[in-house]
Amino acid sequence: MGSTPGRSQGGGSDPLTDDVRAVVEAATWAPSVHNTQPWLFSRRGHRIIVRADADRRLSVTDPEGRGMLISCGAAIFTLRVAARHLGYEPRIALLPDPDRPHLLADVSLGERTPESEDNGRLHGEIRRRRTHRGAFKPDPVGESLLSVLRQEAQREGATLRVVVDVHTEAAVAALTAAAEHVHRLTPSYAGELARWAPAPGNPRREGVHESAYPKETPHTEPHFPGRDFARGHGWGAAAGEESGGWPDGPVTGVACILTTKGDEAQDWLRAGQALQRVLLRASVEADISAAFHTQALEIPELREFIRTRFCAGEHPQLVLRLGAAAGEFTTVRRPVEQVLHDEV
Repeated sequence: MGSTPGRSQGGGSDPLTDDVRAVVEAATWAPSVHNTQPWLFSRRGHRIIVRADADRRLSVTDPEGRGMLISCGAAIFTLRVAARHLGYEPRIALLPDPDRPHLLADVSLGERTPESEDNGRLHGEIRRRRTHRGAFKPDPVGESLLSVLRQEAQREGATLRVVVDVHTEAAVAALTAAAEHVHRLTPSYAGELARWAPAPGNPRREGVHESAYPKETPHTEPHFPGRDFARGHGWGAAAGEESGGWPDGPVTGVACILTTKGDEAQDWLRAGQALQRVLLRASVEADISAAFHTQALEIPELREFIRTRFCAGEHPQLVLRLGAAAGEFTTVRRPVEQVLHDEV
């Protein structure tokens, strides 16, 4: 494998400590709702403890912490990939202590094993992957890739339901729009969004900054509305390719619903791991990105409607669109020193 990231090359530093730091740093690049990065890690020898940071839970739209745990599940999968990249086969115990609900995982970096070529490819996408907010290029997402992504979700105990029926797609888009209207009628929602969507120039290494979403999003049919992160101020990145230039214009992409059989903490963690596996695979195989639309799942009545009508009774955890991204968007992450601590 050559020199491994995070290892000291000049002596004076414990290689295992360096590896733990590198693994955690990679995990912080997982996607999270509103880029809240709701995770904390602690180090105890060759073990990494993953906890949810409840102070970062969205109290208005995520009162149960479902989105928080999905985000942390994505970080746990990323941690798994990063550990294998450094030559470890991680052993993971999810929710090891029922009396400590925010203790999400106990990860051991004990056994050494060579990294597979495929894991190396996935690892190369961790920092490159970006959440897309807007329309997609008209490039099709191949059925063979969608089949692979379904299998990837199943490997983590989740189901990726590709929405192929035009009426179902239109209905889910309409429910997303209805939920967005309901949210915008809620003053506390506006305050929560303002907390995690700072004004331009803010130095915070968290939240959705203006460089992470387009100034203008072209309308597609059906249209899945995004969050109003700019809150009417006109912030956002220049449209670039999203302004058009294609004969058929920008498109919605392929709508999907990620579901699980259960709806408890362990299911939310599974959904997050399935999500990140799907995202990294889509990126490495075909440079496909995802846009997220969880508004309808944040309103219990609409989530239940989607569950019974479109998910065969399974619990919808995420609504997303897949496609070839147009435009370049950037994101921010907190430094590893803010999220990694030694166990005491």
